[in-house]
Amino acid sequence: MALATGSQTLVDESDINRYDPEYRAWLREAVRKVQADGNRSADTHLLTIPLPADWGIDLYLKDESTHPTGSLKHRLARSLFLYALCNGWLRPGRPVIEASSGSTAVSEAYFAKLIGVPFIAVMARSTVKSKVELIEFHGGTCHLVDDPCEVYEVSARLAEETGGHYMDQFTYAERATDWRGNNNIAESIFRQLEQERFPEPSWIVATAGTGGTSATLARYVHYTQRATGICVADPENSAFLEGWRTLDRNITSDKGSRIEGIGRQRVEPSFVPHAVDRMMRVPDAASVATIHLLQRLLGRRCGASTGTGVWASFHVIAEMLARGEKGSVVTLLCDPGERYLDKYYSDTWLTEQGIDPEPYTQRLERFLQTGDLSA
Repeated sequence: MALATGSQTLVDESDINRYDPEYRAWLREAVRKVQADGNRSADTHLLTIPLPADWGIDLYLKDESTHPTGSLKHRLARSLFLYALCNGWLRPGRPVIEASSGSTAVSEAYFAKLIGVPFIAVMARSTVKSKVELIEFHGGTCHLVDDPCEVYEVSARLAEETGGHYMDQFTYAERATDWRGNNNIAESIFRQLEQERFPEPSWIVATAGTGGTSATLARYVHYTQRATGICVADPENSAFLEGWRTLDRNITSDKGSRIEGIGRQRVEPSFVPHAVDRMMRVPDAASVATIHLLQRLLGRRCGASTGTGVWASFHVIAEMLARGEKGSVVTLLCDPGERYLDKYYSDTWLTEQGIDPEPYTQRLERFLQTGDLSA
């Protein structure tokens, strides 16, 4: 570049070289470790939920609880770490900070330990104790705040104070995952369905915490030219449904979600409303009633976010039956219920929260016999 100085023209011969062999060696090894984890835990089971044979409808549950950190968020954390590493945002010895309702922080603590960097989770004080213990088990530390809305600001401040990196799952979830393929959750679902009687599901039902999973599912369906509909089930007190209905990203809620891992008080940046075909509000009591039904049907406990998705799936199936349609529906088993024994499986907690699952339990029993889920 030529620089003019008075009557003279000088040639700028400066050479700014930031190449650091030691850092690049660390980076290559860190990326290798994260990718190796993907090879070891690349896929999860696709379970069937038993329905009456004469319905001609199959319901599948993508069991994300079998990941090394026990939840759907393991995929997200792996993608976020690869994205941050390849962008040059993570450095040896500097902490990774995340705002989380718990499960993402557990998974990110795992990957931080894997590549040898500190990890700090910023979470609401109401997060279940078992998730705090899991984060600490994986070497992370927890910074608890009283107001869930504070997690964003506190995380950014801690990153600035420590010289670390704020991972910010709520902004980067939708762009960190390669939605065109590379063993994302959508590609995995369709590959596993290839030998089933209805290989292209009528609907995939997801729930939204960051919005990243629904964005990945929807984009992949559109990219691969499928007719599958994408439905997002939203719990009480979440801003996502109203933000989707109005396409107003400034919608907020004055209360936090009681279903951990999903539902937010604001429309998160990673939520892609135009890609989603349908949204459904699910009462918290219906989510709880559904996980107790699943315990009976599957012989295992699931988190309440799974109940939210399955309740919405039952609604979709009831509609298909009413129209005389056959086909398949897929939803997600997000995490195990053992994390919530003192919450969704506790009569004391349910009473304190004013949650009565019994009316929805009765509707579920009638649905399994008649296909009718109406009130």
